[in-house]
Amino acid sequence: MHTFKRGQAIPLIDGYTIALIQRSDLNDIIEMLGDPKVTEYLYFAPAPEDVYRDYFGPIIEGTAEAIGHGEWPESPTAIIRDHEGRFMGMVGLHAVMFLSGNYELGYQFAQHAWGKGLASSSSAFLLSIAFDVFGAHKVAADCYRSNEGSYKTLVKVGLVEEGCQTAYYKTQSGFDDRLHYGITKTQYSAFSLTNSYKKTR
Repeated sequence: MHTFKRGQAIPLIDGYTIALIQRSDLNDIIEMLGDPKVTEYLYFAPAPEDVYRDYFGPIIEGTAEAIGHGEWPESPTAIIRDHEGRFMGMVGLHAVMFLSGNYELGYQFAQHAWGKGLASSSSAFLLSIAFDVFGAHKVAADCYRSNEGSYKTLVKVGLVEEGCQTAYYKTQSGFDDRLHYGITKTQYSAFSLTNSYKKTR
């Protein structure tokens, strides 16, 4: 964990690494967000390239500053690559303004990274940072109802469905519901304990 905090890539699962975001990742992120299949369930995309640069620029600079001071970024964003350096996607833990101890989890992955367990493994990694390092009270996430892969990932790492906003997102074919998921520190501890027990059986 300390190596990751210092900005260096560490193993995630076999064949893949995870590292805090840096300037050299930006073009890969923009290329990923140019894929209609990736942005199908993203309300903020597609968008002009300048919008992405303006959004991720401060995150990258803030991360570099935190690393330079030996501190954790307030809202860690991590990049996943294979051992050959190929960009796979990203996952982020966003601190909720005015609600100390609350975070929001999000992720996007390139098409060639789908189905490899990277969303769940990287989400689980950031959940461990949220609860075990930051002392979080709660982590929340949301997704489109029709994005089955996303909500299955959230459930796999311990989040539970907490609500639904009907016809929240406007889509090309009509409207889609917004599903809300979350996990508290107590739920996370119970989930981790249960999964540790299963692994020993």
